[in-house]
Amino acid sequence: MEKSNIIKVSEVAKSFPLEGENQLVLDDVNFEVQKEEFLCLVGPSGCGKSTLLRIMANLIPVDTGRIEFTNKPTVAMVFQNFALFPWLTVDQNVAFGLKMQGLPQEEIKKRVSKNIEAMGLKGLEKKHPKELSGGMKQRVGIARALAIKPEILFLDEPFSSLDVFTASRLRQDLLSIWQERKMTIVMISHLVEEAIELSDRVIVLTPAPGTVKLIEEIKLERPRNKRSEEFFNYVDKMSELIKIEK
Repeated sequence: MEKSNIIKVSEVAKSFPLEGENQLVLDDVNFEVQKEEFLCLVGPSGCGKSTLLRIMANLIPVDTGRIEFTNKPTVAMVFQNFALFPWLTVDQNVAFGLKMQGLPQEEIKKRVSKNIEAMGLKGLEKKHPKELSGGMKQRVGIARALAIKPEILFLDEPFSSLDVFTASRLRQDLLSIWQERKMTIVMISHLVEEAIELSDRVIVLTPAPGTVKLIEEIKLERPRNKRSEEFFNYVDKMSELIKIEK
């Protein structure tokens, strides 16, 4: 059964001032995000991926165009640099968004406990960020986002600062949670292989000003075999396209 759309991106353009002039970063970006899908955005460095994600998350405004949501969904965002509050403990960081929502203390406690356990943080509740590894910090960031029960989760290169083994484990945990909770995920990645491993569809952007070059459905069963010929075919197709576009 075909899924309905939850986000529609229409004719989005964005520029930033640079050396006294406006530099166009995104131009005429159009695509739709389906409900409960895992969508990845890839493209050459500087193509506006992170800017586009922040526009979709309503953190910065568009210059022209629009972002339309179905039924005003709850959204959350996970940043590349963790964005934790250093003076708060793990459980306090996870609880932060819930307190901002004014939820009852008992509900906050329940959600914090559930997501700390889901992200493998049990026993670290009273640690501060400076006492955690990069992987654990990102787990806290994801647990904080999940605690508000988002219908849409935005992730900006969440694994790029982690070592290969830690990133691999965290990707698998994220996939499991996505499949269990049936949310929509939109993620930026600088690795084509990562995008193909995780996504239902991958969107390839052109160099700045970024626009949609390709929307590719990944027709591979999960868990995906990263050594299969089919997987490598997807990697080659998208990598070559990004290389040509540079």
